[in-house]
Amino acid sequence: MPAPPPDSLDRPAVISALRARIARMERAGAAEALAARGEDAVPLAPAIDSGLPWGGLPRAALHEVLAAEPGAAGGFAAMVLARAGGTVLWIAPEPDAWPPGLARFGLTPDRLVLVKAPREQDALWAMEETLRCPAVGAALLVTGELDLTAARRLQLAAEAGGVLGLLLRPDADGAAPTAALTRWRIGAAPSESPSRHELGDPAWSLDLLRCRGGRGGTWRATWHEGQASLVTEESAARRTPVRRRA
Repeated sequence: MPAPPPDSLDRPAVISALRARIARMERAGAAEALAARGEDAVPLAPAIDSGLPWGGLPRAALHEVLAAEPGAAGGFAAMVLARAGGTVLWIAPEPDAWPPGLARFGLTPDRLVLVKAPREQDALWAMEETLRCPAVGAALLVTGELDLTAARRLQLAAEAGGVLGLLLRPDADGAAPTAALTRWRIGAAPSESPSRHELGDPAWSLDLLRCRGGRGGTWRATWHEGQASLVTEESAARRTPVRRRA
């Protein structure tokens, strides 16, 4: 029996079937992603995790990374995204992320989706929708100054989807109000090399400026690619209480 012509298809039924199929795929992807994650917080380094109320960077939350040095901040962000597990979205007006470079910090190209969103409203929409999708491991938005209302929307979206969200911003006023659970300032630090003719492992200065329910701190951290580990040296003199907002 010949197939019916396209015009005679039951379009509402076809659309309904497609929606059901997509829903099943999304549920399967979410279940697989959640099973692969396991823990509720993304570990950084023992010295840092022990001082955070959640034992690491919590999922279902928004975190700010202020780039005192863009390369160092990008490397730190890539490490966090990689440890979150699953598919990662990198949303920016002009994505300048270099996948081979990000792979050095564990974020391999097969898990990375680059999203170009030149308009701010499109970028915020893409970030919010991504954070609401439990099949995604983490999402990063490269942005400038973000008003508190927009940041709160992103935080609520992260809570709804259980996804870890990062805001990568230029280093600005670290005392400004934020809806993020943590705010970091990331700069470059001198790397140690066994020879003056070789590049040492990437080293960063990490300043935890704000931590909801916790304390701030400062560390010098070195990323050892071969062991996929972050080794820290804490500056105890600069550990100060984080001011709570009413």
